[in-house]
Amino acid sequence: MDIYHAVTSDVKDIYDLIQIYAEKGIVLPRTYLSLYQHLQCLYVMKQDNNILGVAGLHVLGPDLAEIQSLVVSPDYAGKGIGRSLVKRIISDAPKLGISRVMSFTYETEFFKKCGFKIVEKETLPEKVWVDCMNCPKFNCCDEVAMIRYVG
Repeated sequence: MDIYHAVTSDVKDIYDLIQIYAEKGIVLPRTYLSLYQHLQCLYVMKQDNNILGVAGLHVLGPDLAEIQSLVVSPDYAGKGIGRSLVKRIISDAPKLGISRVMSFTYETEFFKKCGFKIVEKETLPEKVWVDCMNCPKFNCCDEVAMIRYVG
């Protein structure tokens, strides 16, 4: 199992995998257009050309990026795929000048195991102004903000 930068031929499978969790309200849905527009930000773990997991690293400011759309195929949950994707993102972030990686998540225990700490959402105005203003959960967000310093 290796981690790659996503390519256009991965988009349908990425979309389908994200939809599994979006329908359960665990992650926000993504459109095909959004996936194509942010393709250079997406990482996939593959085995035999099958996508087992996906995660995005979205830059929000000069030193801040967010892990988005981190999902793993239900058939491979609990096998370290999510952690491997986060580890890869954390190792690549400093190459982009990123010193802080954050996530808005329900999976706090998972992110704690990956070295993240809970913070107040208000400490991340870059996220609020870039993404939250257009989010359907803006007035009732129940996700937890977490951050990890890298580099």
